[in-house]
Amino acid sequence: MSDVSVDWEKARELAYTAGRAAAGRAEPVTLSEADGRTLAEPLRALTDLPAFPTSSIDGWAVRGAKPWRPVGRVLAGQIAPPLTEDGTCVEIATGAMVPAGAEALVRIEASTRDGDGRVLGEPRNGYVPEWRQPGEEAAKDEELLPAGTAVDPAVIGVAATCGYESLSVYPRPRAGLLVFGDELLTGGTPGAGRVRDSLGPQIPGWLRRLGATVEMVAGPVQDTLDAHVTAVRENLSIADVVCTTGGTMHGPVDHLHPALTELGAEYIVNTVAVRPGFPMLLARLPGNRFLAGLPGNPQSAVIALITLVAPLLAGLQGRPAPVLPAVELTGDVRGRGGDTHLALARLSHDGRTATPVGHVGSAMLRGLANAHGFAVVRPGSEAAAGDVVPFLPLPLLTGERP
Repeated sequence: MSDVSVDWEKARELAYTAGRAAAGRAEPVTLSEADGRTLAEPLRALTDLPAFPTSSIDGWAVRGAKPWRPVGRVLAGQIAPPLTEDGTCVEIATGAMVPAGAEALVRIEASTRDGDGRVLGEPRNGYVPEWRQPGEEAAKDEELLPAGTAVDPAVIGVAATCGYESLSVYPRPRAGLLVFGDELLTGGTPGAGRVRDSLGPQIPGWLRRLGATVEMVAGPVQDTLDAHVTAVRENLSIADVVCTTGGTMHGPVDHLHPALTELGAEYIVNTVAVRPGFPMLLARLPGNRFLAGLPGNPQSAVIALITLVAPLLAGLQGRPAPVLPAVELTGDVRGRGGDTHLALARLSHDGRTATPVGHVGSAMLRGLANAHGFAVVRPGSEAAAGDVVPFLPLPLLTGERP
């Protein structure tokens, strides 16, 4: 075991690589079950989109010069017979098939009828067809979305439009949480030397936002080695990734490292050169399961979660490695010497600028609740207002925005 701190960016890379190597096999699921999963294969158009010339208006499909004699009607879902004679038209509905031979569409509101019932009017912008051409949106076999795309309702809609009944997706990772520290209160007001557990209630929500299902939350676990080993083993029996809170150092009641040794774990990362949150770890256990050790201080634990667990879960789901956006700072952020500094910050509505927030101690949560993520200040540097820096966002539900 090595206690040499890993560079923060390298730690994220190692976590993603480990997850990607352990991603489960693809499985087919129905469209209704696909939301929140990840495409294991590219989504391709099964036919031209649209598959036939489609009216964009309610009105008349016309051929030749006006006036036009109505010879029928075509509604959505019907096969339109061709228009074969000049001076004829058919009434047409939005979404209906445009008949072969039609030269233009005339909107119903731009048309009139003469005394013989013939149609008069002008196509909009001269004779520019107001219909969608076959393949206008996509050609048959065209790749619409690549493998690794997160499936949301819009993706499901595209798949349905193409005619898919099911999608090939990666399994959703199963996660568990163990809270270490039997001194923690699970209810009531803190006092008399005891504090409330704030990680047990919040970590499952972050895990779900990262795409995992939460199979088990247990603790506080008794501060003995046997209790730690038993709890980890039980959680690993049903979860692909187990997160633990606290016990990542080597104090008198920190049993995580001895428990990992007893369980045959291999360290992927053991401490990271980042402040806050450096005593974090990620280990691989037999059966290609993982344990992420999060520090006990609340803000540090969340930093560990999005530093190690977020890229690990992205890899397990077959998603691309997370790429950090760049933002302009509105205030100064000091450096932390040889460590990366993650500074809580709140994004502007357009996501272009980030403002540092207060109450940022590693044991505090008030600043976290007012932030959208962390401005990243690399080792050996300082950041001033106006500087452009990477931004590590907090996990969001699909569709959430600052």
